[in-house]
Amino acid sequence: MSDARRTDAVLLLVALVWGSSYLSAQTATAALPVLLVLFARYALSALACLGVVAAAPGRGPRRWTREELRAGLPLGLTQAAVLVVETYGVAHTSAANAGLIISLTIVLTPLLDRGRHRGGLPPVFYAAAGLCVLAVGLLMAGNGFHTPRLGDLLMLGAAVVRAGHVALVGRLTASRAIRPLHLTTVQTLVGTGLFLVPAARDLPDLAHADTATWAQLLYLALFCSVFAFLAQTWAVQRTSASRASLLLGTEPIWAAAVGGALGGEHFTVLTGLGAVLMVTGTYWGQSVERTHRAAGVRVEQGIGCPGVPPGDTSAPAPPALLP
Repeated sequence: MSDARRTDAVLLLVALVWGSSYLSAQTATAALPVLLVLFARYALSALACLGVVAAAPGRGPRRWTREELRAGLPLGLTQAAVLVVETYGVAHTSAANAGLIISLTIVLTPLLDRGRHRGGLPPVFYAAAGLCVLAVGLLMAGNGFHTPRLGDLLMLGAAVVRAGHVALVGRLTASRAIRPLHLTTVQTLVGTGLFLVPAARDLPDLAHADTATWAQLLYLALFCSVFAFLAQTWAVQRTSASRASLLLGTEPIWAAAVGGALGGEHFTVLTGLGAVLMVTGTYWGQSVERTHRAAGVRVEQGIGCPGVPPGDTSAPAPPALLP
């Protein structure tokens, strides 16, 4: 296998793992309280991240810098908010709907991060966002138009909160010497501390959890969080940001596929149409935003002006998240 294909395969694996996280979270929350699931996921992730930091051959200092702590603390709070709303949401809707609705983050983030788009976004971007809104309506309809389910509304809220988190990641880490692994470790430690007290009274339930539940918790922590983050970082360094975004953007497709194959979920005509429109809208919006941003970078760098060498106009890689 060539290096390019190996990198593509790793990115697709990351998207598959993240897409499957919704069914795993749904299964885990069926056996344990939501806050206990979140604490266990964060605690296991933190232990794994600390182990990787300690074992990694470091050329630089292993201690956290002041900038990493300053960024990690608020980002840990916003990431915890994302996971609270998202996990409660997936407990009350289908895994497929959860993965599809959360992909709204792709078109919501540019709307919240307006500072990176001088002159505003082009009108066609809002057309793509409108297509996604229509898709959400169809996904919520299910077997027919009715009052939206609580889980779908929570996932919609999670998409908004996650978009705000992603925009904050850009603001706090841009042009700063911040190591992604160290930043993520701080976020997992913050989340562990936040959920320890609310989950404390239910901690004995972990000792009585069956093997299948522990398998889901370990999968969420070690694969959907730590492995996916490290694999994404490794792969993005070896390919273009545009290609990475394209492959990682298949996450909602995998969420729907895993929900149907392993979760026994069935698509109606309305939800199937909503899934197609959501994937189309998010890819379209992502493409428009990336092209618009790259054009702005060319203008700022003076590309095309005599005597000014071209710079790197590729879109930045998607920020690593704890899905």
